Amino acid sequence: MKEKKEVQIDSSWQDTYGDMVTLLLCFFVMMVAASSVDQAKYEQIQAGMQEGVGKADVQRPIEMMMVELADDIQSLDASDKVSLGSDTQGVVLEFGGDTFFDTGSAEIKPQAIPILKKVAATLQSDRYLKFNFSIEGHTSNKTFSNSKYASNWELSAARAASVANFLQDRGIAHSRIKIVGFADNVPKLPNLDPFNEPIPQNQLKNQRVVIHIEPRIY
Repeated sequence: MKEKKEVQIDSSWQDTYGDMVTLLLCFFVMMVAASSVDQAKYEQIQAGMQEGVGKADVQRPIEMMMVELADDIQSLDASDKVSLGSDTQGVVLEFGGDTFFDTGSAEIKPQAIPILKKVAATLQSDRYLKFNFSIEGHTSNKTFSNSKYASNWELSAARAASVANFLQDRGIAHSRIKIVGFADNVPKLPNLDPFNEPIPQNQLKNQRVVIHIEPRIY
């Protein structure tokens, strides 16, 4: 009776299979990490994956916008009047209320016009057509009322509307813009100290207009 030959099993496929499973695991981990919809991080992840498969021309619109706006602010020496940052949805521009508006007014000051023109010229570019703009008006907790605006609600909304109208006049479609008046409900800093006394410097900083610039489709 002939002796049976020992069958050799080729297990080299296991290495490839293991690599594939590891890559899939990494992919899903990144997807979970991006599930909070942090647009800036999502852009970095997306660009990294595209570069990994050999795509040379990778678009990073949020990063590009941040660079251009930073250059605008620096060229106008306006870093003490405008702050630039980002959140989970996109880019955030903040304008100091005392720089852009007189007390109790929603009319943009003449010295603020060059800043808004420069920013609007960047934002209305075709490369940013897929971005929307949410413009927020904020006030301090100082009680306010005059013949034109009955309260901080009306004043904060009117200031946001003034900036929105300016952007629209510079070529940004009104369908891409929304405004919100927060009055004193979302302060950056406490308006009052522990003894319930006003903090004037904080109240001044709480008067602001904030533009959230968010991609529509990503």
